[in-house]
Amino acid sequence: MPRIIAKPDTLNDINGNYQHAPLVKPVFLNSVPKCGTHLIRNIFRMFVPVAQQYHETFVQLPNLREHIQVFNPLQPKLSWGHLLFSDESVMALHDAEHIVVVRDPYDWVLARARFFLSDTFQGNMENLKSGRVTIEEVLNMMIFGIYQKAPTLNEIFTHNGVSWLGTGAKLVRYEDMIAQLKQLESDEAENYFADLLAPVLAGRGLPDDWRERVLLGSDREQSGTYRDNLQNLALEVPNELPQQQKQLVDFAAPGLRKVLGYEK
Repeated sequence: MPRIIAKPDTLNDINGNYQHAPLVKPVFLNSVPKCGTHLIRNIFRMFVPVAQQYHETFVQLPNLREHIQVFNPLQPKLSWGHLLFSDESVMALHDAEHIVVVRDPYDWVLARARFFLSDTFQGNMENLKSGRVTIEEVLNMMIFGIYQKAPTLNEIFTHNGVSWLGTGAKLVRYEDMIAQLKQLESDEAENYFADLLAPVLAGRGLPDDWRERVLLGSDREQSGTYRDNLQNLALEVPNELPQQQKQLVDFAAPGLRKVLGYEK
């Protein structure tokens, strides 16, 4: 099984410095992998009592039955994971507030490549770190998958993200979160986070110290998988996807960026 080596955060300790409204419904933060899972999770954690946060695991389809109690409406919890669209997933989330986080597929290719090329991830991807694979070849593998090792971009976005659209799940774009974090003092940011965090505020609106909490939750040092905290990348990954690979994304998943709101 792959292993992810990341330092623990201190948000549970910091959480005790704040008052919280108790959750009244289960809240599940679902995401396409490598789309800001830790960012949105850590922000939400600053508005929920630690006792109502589910830290046992990232909930996924293979372990759903084992952790199904996290969606019990009589004992509501904040939980997170990468839950594929399926009949079991839909039934499990029937009583939960459901948020689905996505990212521009162009940037997702780069994020996935950084993760697999780092020492933070240890699994069946060691060939990518051998020095016998170019960064362009790695990017193509992120788009088209690796036979019997990693699914394609289209498969991941289809089953983790797109399939949930129109079901009542709230779509959150990673880039929108980042944009509002950069203008946190603005009224636009206040409106954005009031809407984003509404499922955990029990109808009370944002507390007066909401900006402080958001800043603490979004602190890059608290995320072991943030790009600058990844350990020892085997290859240099560009800041922008090359034009050729952008065309390959459009070929591999036509219409994907449009349905997610990245193309008008």
